[in-house]
Amino acid sequence: MKKMMMTLVAVAMATTMNAQVYVGGGLGLSVNSYDGESTTTWSILPEIGYNINDKWAVGTVIGYGESGKDDHKIKRFEVSPYARYTAVKLDKVNVFFDGGVGYAHNDVMGAKSNEFTVGIKPGVAINLNDKLSFVTHFGFLGYEYEKEKDADKGVNTFGFNLNGNSLTFGLYYNF
Repeated sequence: MKKMMMTLVAVAMATTMNAQVYVGGGLGLSVNSYDGESTTTWSILPEIGYNINDKWAVGTVIGYGESGKDDHKIKRFEVSPYARYTAVKLDKVNVFFDGGVGYAHNDVMGAKSNEFTVGIKPGVAINLNDKLSFVTHFGFLGYEYEKEKDADKGVNTFGFNLNGNSLTFGLYYNF
């Protein structure tokens, strides 16, 4: 029993010694135009994560964003924990997939709704040096459920979303 406990402690220490914490996040910006009217959507998505090993990491994003203009604004607060799998690791470029769950609270001109998601977000990280990485996420494959506060039913969506609203860019600092 003592040998087994010592082995488990050694494995835990080895995992911890190779692990790294990263902080950063992303910014999202898109402009949609319809019939001469344009709408700007922006988001700030701070992020913190922990590299378990070369392939796996865990982290969370806590963000805020707005869409629309003047008195037709949509405000959004979100929390999205994830597990990251790095599928391709080249010299300076990593291709990864973030699988996770998310919660968002939306305020559309006073009408409030809650949104729940489960899915995968693909991304690419370009390692500028040992400490700094440029990261982009694009798209979403998964399930979303959104329900307005006083509504009887919500909206279920399953599929792949690839538009300007699902594209983010950011920087990570690796400790």
